[in-house]
Amino acid sequence: MKVAVIGTGYVGLTTAVSLAVKGHEVLGIDVDAAKIEQLSDGRSPIYEPGLDHVLLETLGQGKIRFSTNLPEAEEAQVVFVCVGTPEAEDGEADLRYLHAALQEIASLHNHSPKERTVVIKSTVPVGTGDQAAVSLRHCKGLQVVSNPEFLREGCALEDALNPSRIIVGADSEEAIAVMQTLYSGMSAPWVITTRANAELIKYASNAFLAARISFMNELARLSTVLGTDITVVSHGMGLDNRIGPQFLRAGVGFGGSCFPKDTIALLKLANQYGVTLSLLEKVREVNASQPVWFFNQLVSKIPDLAGKRIAVLGLAFKPDTDDIREAPSLRILAELLAAGAVVAAYDPVAAKAVEALFPDVEYVTTPQAAFAGAHAAVLVTEWQACVKLDWKLIKEQMEQPLLFDGRNAWPHDELKKAGFEYLGVGKS
Repeated sequence: MKVAVIGTGYVGLTTAVSLAVKGHEVLGIDVDAAKIEQLSDGRSPIYEPGLDHVLLETLGQGKIRFSTNLPEAEEAQVVFVCVGTPEAEDGEADLRYLHAALQEIASLHNHSPKERTVVIKSTVPVGTGDQAAVSLRHCKGLQVVSNPEFLREGCALEDALNPSRIIVGADSEEAIAVMQTLYSGMSAPWVITTRANAELIKYASNAFLAARISFMNELARLSTVLGTDITVVSHGMGLDNRIGPQFLRAGVGFGGSCFPKDTIALLKLANQYGVTLSLLEKVREVNASQPVWFFNQLVSKIPDLAGKRIAVLGLAFKPDTDDIREAPSLRILAELLAAGAVVAAYDPVAAKAVEALFPDVEYVTTPQAAFAGAHAAVLVTEWQACVKLDWKLIKEQMEQPLLFDGRNAWPHDELKKAGFEYLGVGKS
């Protein structure tokens, strides 16, 4: 099929490339001319494992190309909308980019009418797809579908090629048939439903996963005072097939582009209808306070941080991405600098973006350089480069062998035997 994808961010670019891999003819559209030039040269503007290679491959095969001009998509049978829906000042989803994309699609369709399916993949409040269908009702032959994404940064390409499920919200058999043709060959379970249901499935999924993380972080605080080990507790919980092991790891809180903004957007939506989601309110409260709770564990060991060198390992909100949106590291860096600490930070791909926010931090090019002369080290993001380390050498380099493991990823027993003082999240 001939497909256009409006927006070349994490979702849009991954969607475009994965569809090209499946054999469709794809045109990626973005208003950023510099980004389009970069993509046309085969260079991804985002860090995502495997994406650069597949982008170059599909470009070479002529299966994908990029442009700033939507009119070039006049032959497209399917137009994906993958624009950002960031959190507005009031917490609601900002739909200005979505509305702009829909207006462009209407202009394209009026200029070159044909049977087309508009697929909204952006995360949008419930009712947005129906409103889009109403606004485009004058475009004869145009169908609107809600098809939310469930991509995990760091393995987004794999998720796009092998989705856990395919959710299609549509009100016509013709639109459903188009989506079945588009995704033919994928073995994932299908849910065919209304646009509103599809939109709520996306928000509810992210809210539930966020709730699991915050629940474990609260249990970790209790575990700290009880002297129990939250990693053993979570393992035991996860063996119950009614619970499962996913998203039961305690840490320094969730970040990224989805969980923070989607939970607040869902709360705002509920508030509009007079519904209180008190559990979700608590989820956000716990997450906001978790980096501070973790920082206070450091303060309990070093009450006066002024002039102390602290190593911070990992800055992206999770491994295998350069995304720092809502990253817990940002709050921890702010607290350390406010306390007068001298901070040395390492991240293999996200350091440059963080440096623009915190220029007073020393950014080093190896994890070992961060440890040198440090009075304590903090693991915030569990990159393999930050986990697999020569601990004998590091102990010799540190001024004080004090470790704070914000992801419970360092070898706890080995480090204690080697003479380190170790504190994890919910374990000691």
